[in-house]
Amino acid sequence: MRSSNPVFSREGSFTREPGYAGSGTTQAPPAGSPYAANPYGSSPYGDNPYGNNPYAQQAPGQQQLTDDQLAEMYSAPSAAPAAMGRMTLDDVVARTAMTLLTLVAFGALAWFALPAEKYGFALGASLVAFFVAMAVSLKRSVSPPLILLYAALEGFALGAVTHVFDILLPGIAIQAVLGTAAVFAAMLIAYKTGRIRVTPRYTRIGIAIAMGFVMLMMINLVASMFGADMGLRSGPLGIVVGLVGIGLGAFFLSLDFAAIEEAIAQGAPQKESWRAAFGLTLSLVWIYIEMLRLIAILRGDD
Repeated sequence: MRSSNPVFSREGSFTREPGYAGSGTTQAPPAGSPYAANPYGSSPYGDNPYGNNPYAQQAPGQQQLTDDQLAEMYSAPSAAPAAMGRMTLDDVVARTAMTLLTLVAFGALAWFALPAEKYGFALGASLVAFFVAMAVSLKRSVSPPLILLYAALEGFALGAVTHVFDILLPGIAIQAVLGTAAVFAAMLIAYKTGRIRVTPRYTRIGIAIAMGFVMLMMINLVASMFGADMGLRSGPLGIVVGLVGIGLGAFFLSLDFAAIEEAIAQGAPQKESWRAAFGLTLSLVWIYIEMLRLIAILRGDD
């Protein structure tokens, strides 16, 4: 199945699974069947879900269908295609756009409505957004309202923090946005062209590095609470950490692309496109935050 969006369409990707309606597979009639030589396959009434063929001649003693039964049979809904209600790439694009627009809208609200000296509210919104994200991740069923709530809270937090950064370093907001977009475009092109292949080994190594990175950041956070500075967010070491953080965000994007491709190929329900949009939003938020920090270090602000 190919998206109508030329940016995301990929040759050979998202093919329909065998056995779905329209996949071109037909079941040959058994040997000796009167339909063995029929170019159209087996009898269309062989598996009639409504019982006997109403057009066939009634055998002696066989019960005749009543007018009500015939009316009920003909008024029944036609069989829906197997692909109906399945997740498509266009669904993912649409849901991701809705999620990101929600994030940007609430970010703009925080930028213009929240005074810079009260950016502490952003920390509260970020903390709530974290718990909402955990709830979305742990729920077995997809919850679009929770996903949009996360986008709203995270957008509000990012808008307030970015406003403070932009006051100190004018223009850093647009630089971080463009940098995030560049990383996304580069990873999409690399994935589409096959330069990046999401293999089990690639995934294991990336996850191990990500876990080590998160643990290191947690240790640095605890140390900073006791007045110790490990220098992970300033100077040359801070630049290296920032580049690693952005690289991990790009790694998460490649996992998202592979997961979306696999879900579509396996015929996942359409509602799962919200989960894909949530994953992409998480990865983009990660990259944006690391990009903001890296640019601040490069421009001389810790």
